[in-house]
Amino acid sequence: MTFENRLKPYKIILGSKSPRRKYLLEELGIKFEIRTVDCEELFPANLKPSDVAQYLAKLKAEAQRSNLQKNEILITADTVVDVDEMIMNKPADRNEAYDMLKKLSGRNHYVHTGICISSWEKQADFCETTKVTFHDLTDEEIYQYIDRCQPFDKAGSYGIQEWMGYAGMKKVDGDFFSVMGLPLQLLYRQLNRFIDGAE
Repeated sequence: MTFENRLKPYKIILGSKSPRRKYLLEELGIKFEIRTVDCEELFPANLKPSDVAQYLAKLKAEAQRSNLQKNEILITADTVVDVDEMIMNKPADRNEAYDMLKKLSGRNHYVHTGICISSWEKQADFCETTKVTFHDLTDEEIYQYIDRCQPFDKAGSYGIQEWMGYAGMKKVDGDFFSVMGLPLQLLYRQLNRFIDGAE
């Protein structure tokens, strides 16, 4: 039975407003609707960055899991960028975006995307970590990218699917799509396992 046919008994819900996650889930061939609930994204201070991504994905799921119907499956996600175990959030303004990209220039960092799959009766959560290396970036390149792409809604101040990924990125060791916000290979396999357990 094809993946699409296996999903037919279920209504898939994407608990994210991210246009990148919407695009990626569509590319996986999944029919879904978007349903989000605002929740305060707070986490324990002692968590590792990879654990933070997973924790927040689960937190987003818990915010609306009680409203799920029996045949519904909810997918939530969170992406965390870290350098030297320090988390880089979304930049507040142009100056903060510059500071982040200057820190990423010419070195490695890690992108962690946590995923949580939930139904009314069970839940599974996991995380994909990808190592990313940037070329040395000039100030002119950094400001040009910020002004052109306005990366203020992106952790770490960049999108891999934009100019920074095309020209500023030297190497990606891991799942490219996870850096975009959704680890498709892992999600596909985990969603199949989740459904297997429900049948």
